[in-house]
Amino acid sequence: MTLRRHCLAALAAFLFLPLVGVRAAESKSLPFATEPAFGELKFSQPVAIVSPPGDPDRIFIVEKTGTIVVLDAQGKPAARPFLDLTERVRDSSGEQGLLALAFHPQWRTNRQFYIWWTSKEGRTREDRLSRFLISADDPNAADMLSEQVLIAQPDQAGNHNGGELLFGLDGYLYVSLGDEGGADDRYRNSQRIDKDFFSGILRLDVDQKPGSLPPSPHLASRTGTYAIPADNPWVGATTFNGAPVDAAKVRSEFWAVGLRNPWRMSFDSATGQLWCGDVGQGLHEEVDIIVRGGNYGWNVREGAFAFAKGQSAPDGVKFIDPIWDYHHAQGISITGGLVYRGSRYPALDGKYLFADYAFAKIWALSPDGDKPVGPERVQQIASAPSIVSFGRDPRTGDILLASLSTGKILRLVPSSAASK
Repeated sequence: MTLRRHCLAALAAFLFLPLVGVRAAESKSLPFATEPAFGELKFSQPVAIVSPPGDPDRIFIVEKTGTIVVLDAQGKPAARPFLDLTERVRDSSGEQGLLALAFHPQWRTNRQFYIWWTSKEGRTREDRLSRFLISADDPNAADMLSEQVLIAQPDQAGNHNGGELLFGLDGYLYVSLGDEGGADDRYRNSQRIDKDFFSGILRLDVDQKPGSLPPSPHLASRTGTYAIPADNPWVGATTFNGAPVDAAKVRSEFWAVGLRNPWRMSFDSATGQLWCGDVGQGLHEEVDIIVRGGNYGWNVREGAFAFAKGQSAPDGVKFIDPIWDYHHAQGISITGGLVYRGSRYPALDGKYLFADYAFAKIWALSPDGDKPVGPERVQQIASAPSIVSFGRDPRTGDILLASLSTGKILRLVPSSAASK
C-alpha cells in the first residue's frame, strides 16, 4: 500500500463497525460466518497464526508489536511470550513490526525458527530475516541469545515490507518482499535482480546443502548464513528483461520478481502451487500463482493492467497474469490466504480462500489449474473486519483468521452454526 492508501485502509478497519453495519443484510445471506476462536482472548495486533510442523497441540500468534504468544491445546496462553522483541522493533506503526514466523521442518532436532521483522534499533530502519533457537530447557520459550541475522536490508519507507516466511516441500525457505514502500515504486526496485532485496520472493537454502552456491556479496547479506539453491532461476544470469546485468551483482536469491507488496502466501498441500496475494496501488488487487522465474509485472502493470505511472514494458518480456484481479470498487487491500484441503468444510475443499483487509470480505476462489479465472469462480463466503492472515487449527483442522483491529483470532464456521 502507499502511505495514503495504508491510512485509508487502516481507517476503514478501525471504523469497521459502521462498515459491517452497512453490509449486515449481505452478511446474513453468506454461507459462512466467523466467531472468536479463543473466547474473549485478545492479542496486540495479531498478524500471523503458525503451528510447528507435526505439532498438534500448540498455536503461535505473532503480534506486530514484537511478541509471539504460545497457546496450548486448550487455547490458553503461556505465562510469558515465546519471543519478545518489542524494544528492538521500536516502531510497529503502519506496516512495520514483527510480521512472520516459520519453524524449520526439523525444528524438533535443530530447534530452529525464523522471523521476518522490521527494526529501528539502529540509525536506519531495516527489514530483517533472523534465525533463533528454541530454548533447550523450555519448548515454549526462545533462546534470546541465539539470534543469527541472515539478511538486514536498510529500508527507506515504513510501508511495503512484504513479510511472509514459508518452508517448501523442497526444504528451502521462501521469503516475500515488498518494493520498499512509498508510491509508484518510488525507489525503482520492482524490475531489478541486480540491486537489493525488494519486490519479489526469495528462495534460500538455510541448511547450506551440498551443491548449493554462495550468494553474491551484498551489504545486507550475512556471509555464511545461507546458500543459493543451484536451480534458482537467475543463477549465473547475465541478462534480465532483455538487458545485460553484471553477473557478480545478480541477487540469485530471487525466485520470482515484479511484486508490489506480497501480503501472505501459502503452498497448496495437494499440488505444491505457491499462492500469493499482492497488494495493489490505485485500482487493482491481485491473486498470483508464483512460479520459478516468474515476473508479475509491477510497476509496469498493476494487476493485469498497464500502470499509468510505471515503467515502459521491456520489449519481448512476458509478464505472468494474475489468477484473479479485482477492482477497488470491490476491495482495496488484499490478504492472501490458503487453498483449503480437508473434510471439515466440504464445500470449500480445493478452493483458495483470501480476504480484503479494508472491505471486511472473505472470498473463495475455485481454481482452474494455473489459468486466470472469471467472476463465476469467485464467491464471497463471509465477512470479518481487518483480516491480515489465515491459519489452521492443528487440533481440529478449523480455518483461523487474524483480525488486526479487534485483536482477536476468529474461526470460520457455517452460518447456521455461528454463535448467536
